Amino acid sequence: MREEIKIIATNKKAYHDFFIEDTFEAGIQLVGSEVKSLRCGGLNLKDSFAFIKNGEVFLVGAHISPYKMGGCFNPDPRRDRRLLLHKKEIERLRGKVEQKGYALVVTKAYFKQSLVKVELALAKGKEAHDKRQALKEKQQQRDIQRALADY
Repeated sequence: MREEIKIIATNKKAYHDFFIEDTFEAGIQLVGSEVKSLRCGGLNLKDSFAFIKNGEVFLVGAHISPYKMGGCFNPDPRRDRRLLLHKKEIERLRGKVEQKGYALVVTKAYFKQSLVKVELALAKGKEAHDKRQALKEKQQQRDIQRALADY
């Protein structure tokens, strides 16, 4: 049986601002009108991150646009949403996040079959010189690809 994956949104800023060390797949607790809005592509992960509180993981800063046909029953677009992970995964993440410099960021959200999933990344912050070096390497790769295409 083939798993159908449809990407809703990606967080490109996370790859620019952090070194991604490990990724986890997590479910997300939503209400019905939020799922309908996600099917229309109404998600922004730009400033989103996750934190652990009382043995639960919460997503903060993700903006799910209100569903147009939802009327007055739409929830707050920027509310905190619970992420669904196993206890062992949460404890492993807690141990890593308590180390200096690590953060939990969401890199992408997608539909897996009919369920909404997010890719949660354990990341370490980049310094300004690291960002410049990454941009320089990316530009060099583009130049090489152009040279090969012209040849």
